[in-house]
Amino acid sequence: MTTTASFAIFIIFVALIFDYTNGFHDAANSIATVVSTRVLSPALAVMWAAAFNFIAFAILGTRVAKTIGGDLVRIELIAQDARLYMLLAGVIGAIVWNLITWYVGLPTSSSHALIGGYGGAAITAYGSFVGILKPEGWIKTVIFIVASPVIGMFLGFFLMVAVHWIFRRSSPRNVDKIFRRGQLLSAAAYSLGHGGNDAQKTMGIVTAVLVAGGLLGAGPGGKLPDIPLWVVLMAHGAIALGTLSGGWRIVHTMGSKITKLKPVGGFCAETAGAIALFGATLAGIPVSTTHTITGAIIGVGSTRRLSAVKWGVARRIVWAWVLTIPAAGSIAAIVFFVFYGVHRMVQ
Repeated sequence: MTTTASFAIFIIFVALIFDYTNGFHDAANSIATVVSTRVLSPALAVMWAAAFNFIAFAILGTRVAKTIGGDLVRIELIAQDARLYMLLAGVIGAIVWNLITWYVGLPTSSSHALIGGYGGAAITAYGSFVGILKPEGWIKTVIFIVASPVIGMFLGFFLMVAVHWIFRRSSPRNVDKIFRRGQLLSAAAYSLGHGGNDAQKTMGIVTAVLVAGGLLGAGPGGKLPDIPLWVVLMAHGAIALGTLSGGWRIVHTMGSKITKLKPVGGFCAETAGAIALFGATLAGIPVSTTHTITGAIIGVGSTRRLSAVKWGVARRIVWAWVLTIPAAGSIAAIVFFVFYGVHRMVQ
């Protein structure tokens, strides 16, 4: 095996570590509502979420992976010997930002951390902001930084209003009983959406690494080829294992600090998030599962009264969202500068 191929395999291993950190960082997205409403214990909730994270590929395909791997960066413009270092730096930038925000308990977006890391490393490797990034991929990604929480918020709000109207003559006890069972389905649907969108981002990076390392041929016209099945299974397996590890600091923020939830609210928030994620994933748009579920929780909480949402916590989360892409990109740029610089020195 050549040195380049060995290095590519190492980067794939690092990318799977990112996928694992994505799973435990974003476990809160899948389980915070079902845990905070006491429908499932934390241990059962993570197992439930992990199972549906894993099987998502069979339902939602790989369109998002192709967006990440082929529609964000013109990798062919980067020097051949710099491409693998660029991809490694992008993944490390995302991992470092994930660990920082996990430690302080902020539900930031692992997806945007990866996108930011990839973009920051690419700009540094190319030496210019102009020409290296593909506008079409970035435009739809940036639009949905804003759109995904707004869509989640409106869906959560309207679902909650509709449920209140439909069950207006039912006793609170019966409503609670119905939606405790319903939350098992809504949590499963949300976990499918989470696994389907988030695991695909790692698939796109891994496939780009395989092409850059000469282990897989490029697709027609130099585009990203079809995602190999073993890459799909590895990515979903890593994110499912990460979810099993949990992310209890962020569960606490998502499940109780934004607003108090009952089973009916948890059901509406998860269903709203699932609908938004299914639509985005099938359209090939890499969105933030964190943004989406946070928006849905805020929408559900605001149906009681605006003061039911703890806006101070929400503002802190929004600031973390704003910082994610530039912060992960800056970390990735530093990593690339150091790693590639060492590589050039020893040549």
